[in-house]
Amino acid sequence: MKTGIKNKLLEIEKSNQIKILYANESGSRAWGFPSPDSDYDVRFIYVKPMESYLSIKNENDFMSFPINDELDVYGWDLKKVLQLVYKSNTTPFEWLQSPIVYMEQNGFKENLFALCQNYFNAKGNVHHYVGIAKNAFSGLNDDNEIKIKKLFYVLRSLLSAKWCVEKNQIAPMTIQKLITVLPMQFHDMINELIIIKSTAKEADLVKLDKALKDFIVNELEKCSLAADAKSKPIFDVNLLNQFFKETIK
Repeated sequence: MKTGIKNKLLEIEKSNQIKILYANESGSRAWGFPSPDSDYDVRFIYVKPMESYLSIKNENDFMSFPINDELDVYGWDLKKVLQLVYKSNTTPFEWLQSPIVYMEQNGFKENLFALCQNYFNAKGNVHHYVGIAKNAFSGLNDDNEIKIKKLFYVLRSLLSAKWCVEKNQIAPMTIQKLITVLPMQFHDMINELIIIKSTAKEADLVKLDKALKDFIVNELEKCSLAADAKSKPIFDVNLLNQFFKETIK
């Protein structure tokens, strides 16, 4: 499949006259808890010819393609990515940490992720992750059952928020690293759920342990309050402008 994905990306480069700087997996496969029916969520960052950035005409800053049962491919222009980094958006932070890389120009991932450290806003990142967790947690039914896919959305997002609060750092992408901020009493339980998900359909229901449910409810509240108490930093755009100019040249 990896060869097919790379060929697809090379085809996109050629047909759209762009250069892909970096392409990665972004989804349950990269997060560390895929299901047998998980598709491939391929994301990429690209640059256009220099002349495109010198035009007064607004150009598209993304590329999307028809989704099939296996493949979901989506890309963002470098300028859009850097604008999102400036806003401390979690998406580029996650893409650049993916353990599954399909294409990369030498040093691009490492250099841009190092730059991202200067644009971390704990307040915004925590609220983002808490919002995802709460939305997924609303799928819990009256019998304390929830789709296993939704449960892992809750867990990964909650632990990401907790990481940002406790460490004041960009949260890692994979569940294996995020588990380190989870109380030890839940480690075996989560690892068992990962094994279950590896053979289950994403829509399968699981019974939520009461202690884990209480932990989720309490931590969501704690993270929300902690985020509210944090101030929003002011960032310097010059580093991103310099990176953009050097890259498109």
